[in-house]
Amino acid sequence: MKRNISLLLGVLAFALVPALAQQPAAAGAAATGKIHGHVTNPTGAPQNGGTVSIVEAGHAATDLKAEKATFTVNESGDYSGDVAPGTYTVVYRSPDMGKDKEADQFDNVKIVAGQDIVQDVDMSRAEYIAKLPDEEKKQLDELKKKNSEALKTNEVIKALNADLKTVAQDLKDADGSRAAAVAELGASAAKADIEAKATEIKTAKLTDIETLMTKDTGLRPAEPVLWAYLGQAQAGMKQYDDAEASFKKALEADAANKKPNLSVEGMANAGLGEIYARAGKVPEANAAYDAAAKANPPQASMYLRNQAVIFFQVGNTPAQAAAADIAIKNDPSDPLPYYLKGQALVGNATIDPKTQRIVLPDDCLTAYQKYLELAPNGPYAPDVQGILQQAGQKINSTYKAGKKS
Repeated sequence: MKRNISLLLGVLAFALVPALAQQPAAAGAAATGKIHGHVTNPTGAPQNGGTVSIVEAGHAATDLKAEKATFTVNESGDYSGDVAPGTYTVVYRSPDMGKDKEADQFDNVKIVAGQDIVQDVDMSRAEYIAKLPDEEKKQLDELKKKNSEALKTNEVIKALNADLKTVAQDLKDADGSRAAAVAELGASAAKADIEAKATEIKTAKLTDIETLMTKDTGLRPAEPVLWAYLGQAQAGMKQYDDAEASFKKALEADAANKKPNLSVEGMANAGLGEIYARAGKVPEANAAYDAAAKANPPQASMYLRNQAVIFFQVGNTPAQAAAADIAIKNDPSDPLPYYLKGQALVGNATIDPKTQRIVLPDDCLTAYQKYLELAPNGPYAPDVQGILQQAGQKINSTYKAGKKS
């Protein structure tokens, strides 16, 4: 048997060789048999590509005149076809191997009319490996080790991807926790009961994320997205010290990558911005939100809007007004920052001693009017209209659908 030493190199490429269409069965006698099988390369993996030839028994494997049929091995390592009844030698040739060589062969294979014969080509069998030159055996051992490590890595990545899919759904469910609580308890349920149920649902989802990402960051500590999602879950459960550490690890891991993930950088910096804002660290919060907007421009409007929202939630009105201005400058068509700016400045209103009406600061009045212009039916429109009425102001709403100014 003439074996080509390049076989090992050929089987290494089993995952890279493109799938080939199977050749049609050879035409012949009316009564034929079938043959099929699976080709396994010396590493134990399915052999992608190559051919299986059917040669009349008693002839050399390289005798082209005695070759009755040839079938292509597909990307899964399988072949099949029709052959006239008889006794044959089954010959496997790896991709690009000439007809004057063969990688493996099996003698005295009998094809019977009307029957489907199985003939596998297992080049990982002990007797095949034993006949390989020592240098090829050494190469094969190294390949098996690399393949084993690659398979383990692939299994880990597969598990991580499944976990990330679960995390995405958990985040969606956490965001919709109040709606889920209303659906479960009914719209007539007490507000306190609905809020308690919403908190229960949200906490369960965030805990699931924390559990998965704690496990996964242990398996793949260099993956920044895992740390970013862990930080999100921890921040959502008010574990701010742990969240800060996780977000910083996400940024460190991303900085070490050749190709940074801008989405992760945005997520992590925005997370740090929220933590710092809640801790009263205004300069640090502003710097973090600015970094998030610069890292991921498509999401800049969301980050900067959230910056103003967080300062609103913690009652820091000066920081809220400044953040709202930044958000407005970034996206003048977004109505929410105008409302947040108005809310930050309404506390500076005075009372007209003659009319006893409130007197709104000019910037506050302008912000409220702009909100109504952009969102005349927005969720805060009744609130804004009530304030303007108390101030004796005309309510302007020049907003036209589809034409935000």
